[in-house]
Amino acid sequence: MAALATGEQQPPAAELADAARTACALLAVRYPGGFVELRVPPYAAVQLGIGDRGRHTRGTPPNVVQTDAVTLLRLAGGLLAWEDALAGHLVQASGIHSDLSELWPLRELS
Repeated sequence: MAALATGEQQPPAAELADAARTACALLAVRYPGGFVELRVPPYAAVQLGIGDRGRHTRGTPPNVVQTDAVTLLRLAGGLLAWEDALAGHLVQASGIHSDLSELWPLRELS
Protein backbone atom coordinates (compact mmCIF):
# COMPACT_ATOMS: atom_id res chain seq x y z
CA MET A 1 0.00 0.00 0.00
CA ALA A 2 2.94 2.34 0.55
CA ALA A 3 3.65 2.47 -3.18
CA LEU A 4 0.00 3.30 -3.81
CA ALA A 5 -0.03 6.08 -1.22
CA THR A 6 2.53 8.16 -3.08
CA GLY A 7 1.40 7.19 -6.56
CA GLU A 8 5.04 7.14 -7.62
CA GLN A 9 5.33 3.40 -8.13
CA GLN A 10 2.79 1.01 -9.56
CA PRO A 11 2.68 -2.59 -8.31
CA PRO A 12 3.49 -5.39 -10.78
CA ALA A 13 0.55 -6.13 -13.10
CA ALA A 14 -0.19 -9.57 -11.63
CA GLU A 15 -0.33 -8.20 -8.08
CA LEU A 16 -2.46 -5.27 -9.20
CA ALA A 17 -4.91 -7.62 -10.92
CA ASP A 18 -5.15 -9.90 -7.87
CA ALA A 19 -5.65 -6.98 -5.50
CA ALA A 20 -8.35 -5.37 -7.68
CA ARG A 21 -10.21 -8.67 -7.99
CA THR A 22 -9.96 -9.22 -4.24
CA ALA A 23 -11.33 -5.76 -3.48
CA CYS A 24 -14.23 -6.31 -5.90
CA ALA A 25 -14.95 -9.73 -4.37
CA LEU A 26 -15.03 -8.18 -0.87
CA LEU A 27 -17.44 -5.51 -2.10
CA ALA A 28 -19.68 -8.16 -3.71
CA VAL A 29 -19.89 -10.08 -0.43
CA ARG A 30 -20.57 -6.98 1.63
CA TYR A 31 -23.04 -5.37 -0.83
CA PRO A 32 -24.80 -8.15 -2.76
CA GLY A 33 -27.22 -6.98 -5.40
CA GLY A 34 -27.32 -5.42 -8.79
CA PHE A 35 -28.07 -1.73 -8.54
CA VAL A 36 -24.63 -0.28 -9.29
CA GLU A 37 -21.99 -1.76 -11.54
CA LEU A 38 -18.38 -1.08 -10.54
CA ARG A 39 -15.95 -1.57 -13.41
CA VAL A 40 -12.19 -1.84 -13.03
CA PRO A 41 -10.96 -2.63 -16.54
CA PRO A 42 -9.36 -4.88 -17.53
CA TYR A 43 -9.41 -6.73 -14.22
CA ALA A 44 -12.90 -6.88 -12.78
CA ALA A 45 -16.50 -5.76 -12.81
CA VAL A 46 -19.00 -6.32 -10.04
CA GLN A 47 -22.64 -5.46 -9.47
CA LEU A 48 -23.44 -4.10 -6.04
CA GLY A 49 -26.57 -3.49 -4.02
CA ILE A 50 -26.21 -0.42 -1.84
CA GLY A 51 -28.81 0.73 0.68
CA ASP A 52 -32.52 0.51 -0.05
CA ARG A 53 -32.26 1.55 -3.66
CA GLY A 54 -34.06 -1.41 -5.12
CA ARG A 55 -32.79 -4.08 -7.44
CA HIS A 56 -32.03 -3.90 -11.13
CA THR A 57 -32.78 -7.27 -12.72
CA ARG A 58 -31.79 -7.18 -16.40
CA GLY A 59 -28.67 -6.09 -18.22
CA THR A 60 -26.36 -3.32 -17.12
CA PRO A 61 -27.61 -1.37 -14.11
CA PRO A 62 -28.49 2.28 -14.68
CA ASN A 63 -25.72 3.34 -12.28
CA VAL A 64 -22.17 2.68 -13.45
CA VAL A 65 -18.87 3.57 -11.80
CA GLN A 66 -15.57 3.00 -13.57
CA THR A 67 -12.04 3.47 -12.32
CA ASP A 68 -8.58 2.02 -12.68
CA ALA A 69 -7.14 -0.59 -10.32
CA VAL A 70 -4.73 1.77 -8.54
CA THR A 71 -7.52 4.24 -7.76
CA LEU A 72 -9.75 1.40 -6.53
CA LEU A 73 -7.03 0.20 -4.17
CA ARG A 74 -6.31 3.71 -2.92
CA LEU A 75 -10.02 4.17 -2.17
CA ALA A 76 -10.28 0.75 -0.54
CA GLY A 77 -7.21 1.36 1.61
CA GLY A 78 -8.36 4.77 2.79
CA LEU A 79 -5.55 6.53 0.93
CA LEU A 80 -7.91 8.52 -1.29
CA ALA A 81 -11.27 10.10 -0.53
CA TRP A 82 -14.18 9.47 -2.91
CA GLU A 83 -14.71 13.21 -3.41
CA ASP A 84 -11.05 13.69 -4.33
CA ALA A 85 -11.19 10.80 -6.79
CA LEU A 86 -14.21 12.38 -8.49
CA ALA A 87 -12.67 15.85 -8.50
CA GLY A 88 -9.45 14.46 -9.97
CA HIS A 89 -11.37 12.58 -12.68
CA LEU A 90 -9.97 9.30 -11.41
CA VAL A 91 -13.50 7.89 -11.20
CA GLN A 92 -16.28 8.17 -13.75
CA ALA A 93 -19.72 7.80 -12.18
CA SER A 94 -23.02 7.91 -14.04
CA GLY A 95 -26.52 7.49 -12.75
CA ILE A 96 -28.27 9.30 -9.94
CA HIS A 97 -27.31 6.63 -7.40
CA SER A 98 -23.66 6.14 -8.35
CA ASP A 99 -22.20 7.73 -5.20
CA LEU A 100 -20.02 5.04 -3.62
CA SER A 101 -18.55 7.24 -0.90
CA GLU A 102 -20.04 5.08 1.87
CA LEU A 103 -18.06 2.02 0.74
CA TRP A 104 -14.59 3.36 1.53
CA PRO A 105 -12.31 2.41 3.11
CA LEU A 106 -12.69 -1.35 3.18
CA ARG A 107 -11.73 -2.36 6.71
CA GLU A 108 -10.08 -5.55 5.44
CA LEU A 109 -7.64 -3.50 3.36
CA SER A 110 -7.13 -0.32 5.35
